[in-house]
Amino acid sequence: MNWLWTIIGLLALGLGFLGMFLPVLPTTPFWLLAAFSLMRGSKRLYNWAMSIRSFNEVVTNFQIYRAIPKRIKIVSITTLWITIIISCCIVAKLWLVVLLLFIAICVTFHILSFRTLTEEERIALRKRKETEDNDSAKIA
Repeated sequence: MNWLWTIIGLLALGLGFLGMFLPVLPTTPFWLLAAFSLMRGSKRLYNWAMSIRSFNEVVTNFQIYRAIPKRIKIVSITTLWITIIISCCIVAKLWLVVLLLFIAICVTFHILSFRTLTEEERIALRKRKETEDNDSAKIA
């Protein structure tokens, strides 16, 4: 059963990375699924994934605060709408334009439905990470 969790985790990790570049594909849900799956499938791969700074930030933000940083919300929604508008200009079929706009609206509401991570929470996470890094350096 561990191999199944590992496969699901690696697929979710890959889809999350694609989501960084494809605005309609969400990063956070896939990375949360990846963290959940890899914890059950392979501690080694989970630790490796958590060593990736952007992955670690997203997972830790959600594990502790269930929130998304303001900058990430702004960049995500802006990139989403720029890409959707360009796509709508290229596509010739009305039903496809309507579908793209519907998806963009849904993804926008999904992103905005999460609490915004405050600056104080971000600072606390950084301090926590620095403390963990210092503690692990002392052990090594």
